Amino acid sequence: MPPTPTPDLDELLASAHVVTLPLRVRFRGVTEREAVLLRGPRGWAEWAPFTEYADADAARWLEAAVEAGWGGLPDPVRDTVGVNATVPAVAAGEVEGVLARYDARRTAKVKVAEARQSLADDLGRVREVRRVLGPAARIRVDANGAWSVDDAVRALTALAPLGLEYAEQPCATVPELAALRLALARAGVDVPVAADESVRRAEDPVEVARRGAADLVVVKAAPLGGVARALAVIEQAGLPAVVSSALDTSVGLALGVRLAAALPVLEHDCGLGTGALLAADVVAEPLVPAGGGLTVLRADAARDAVDPAALTAYRGGAEREAWWRARLTRAHALLQSP
Repeated sequence: MPPTPTPDLDELLASAHVVTLPLRVRFRGVTEREAVLLRGPRGWAEWAPFTEYADADAARWLEAAVEAGWGGLPDPVRDTVGVNATVPAVAAGEVEGVLARYDARRTAKVKVAEARQSLADDLGRVREVRRVLGPAARIRVDANGAWSVDDAVRALTALAPLGLEYAEQPCATVPELAALRLALARAGVDVPVAADESVRRAEDPVEVARRGAADLVVVKAAPLGGVARALAVIEQAGLPAVVSSALDTSVGLALGVRLAAALPVLEHDCGLGTGALLAADVVAEPLVPAGGGLTVLRADAARDAVDPAALTAYRGGAEREAWWRARLTRAHALLQSP
């Protein structure tokens, strides 16, 4: 599928709606999620690179929004995508309440290695998830690259008896991930390693596979520049893939569902249930899992159902709107440069 031509800047700016959505719990260190909703001829699209990301990252996210709103998406090969529950770095006593927001909980991703928390905090949280979900549930942990190799070996050795499906981005760099896989094998710790940031924020997203640094890849449509590019990265990597979200609105989550639904093989539940972490959304009926999954039909309906009242109610203030529009201008310029 050829790349979608970038619309004129004036067209993007005219269609842009900046929103600030409250979260139910602190996640990635924030209590609000800012996003820009864009309306193209093919429907609504989301542009929401995290505020700390560089303009080059933001430009890739803009490519994904252009593909969704102005281009076309690959045909799905499945109707439903399995989805995991997401447990932020909350205290163990809050875990049951977080999981109660998910109606089916066969898989859970648990945030670990949070700043100013200890391994004991992580163990308590994961142990409580195991207690609530039972012995058959799949539990994966996500460190967002916060551990050194030694810290990761120590932490995963302690967490492994709780039964981990895999550890997502335990270390920051590809060489560290490769060293960790070797160290875990030598220590007899059977925890597969998944690469996330080393794929979606890398100049070469396939390096992790080429260097044997991961057992599977975690992909997000927006950071990789859209569904078509994400599918190409997965094919080149030749590793099992998990499709995840970036704390998206229902519009962004719908794009993730379309990516997961287009994968030739999907062996793992996907991280597309983060709509449950939002206290408000841009659609009247948020895209949250039902029966442990999300359907393509519901995802496509969500992209068509942005609520004008929500865009007004959660509109960003004048300062934030100016900030995002200036950022959009810079990202658009990068897409136009040779």
